Amino acid sequence: MQRARWTRFRVPHAEAPPWKDNLTVVLANADLMLSHAETSVAEDDTFRAAREFSDDLGARAVTPATGALLAFLARLASARAVVEIGTGAGVSGLYLLRGMAQDGVLTTIDTDTEHLRAARRAFREAGVATTRTRLINGRALDVLPRLADGAYDIIFVDANVIDQPSFVAASSRLLRPGGILIVNAALLGGRASDQSQQDPAAVSAREATTMITEDDSLTELIIPLGEGVLCAIRS
Repeated sequence: MQRARWTRFRVPHAEAPPWKDNLTVVLANADLMLSHAETSVAEDDTFRAAREFSDDLGARAVTPATGALLAFLARLASARAVVEIGTGAGVSGLYLLRGMAQDGVLTTIDTDTEHLRAARRAFREAGVATTRTRLINGRALDVLPRLADGAYDIIFVDANVIDQPSFVAASSRLLRPGGILIVNAALLGGRASDQSQQDPAAVSAREATTMITEDDSLTELIIPLGEGVLCAIRS
């Protein structure tokens, strides 16, 4: 019986998909693009004054591009009920209010009375009606359990990064279907994406991201603005 003969053939070398070439170009120009994104946002005197309050108090404020993203998402969600964890001096609150519905109410939580006082002043100088803001002095982890399930359009987490996992766990239930969870400083400017970084903040940021990505009820996206913004929509 004649033995069957196998024909040897060469598999052609697969070319790199076009998106890899595009990604190389994107990464090479990342700093330039991010700089343009941040500097292209024009802030008026109200925002500049709020930033001065932030600087005076040593309170971290969102970058202009991050703020513009907040306003965009609030407008996209037609947000009427928003919770902000970490008030600062009111910069992020002003951006959220700019995008929210005219009858929308911002609930913002902070442990620092000076921060809340500065935010209240910023809101007043911006002409925001007092009925549109609810400023709560207290620990977010004490306040959040008292808020109603599924009653909020947006939850914005912008407080102590070490507590991010706890904030995510406590706040995601508050979102309505289609509501948006936004976590600021999710990348810590890149440190959280470096597994060799094992400081408490980097570890906590990664844990919060993992919690969100493993939650089947959330569809998430990381946007590299500011220190990194993680957005997730509840199904």
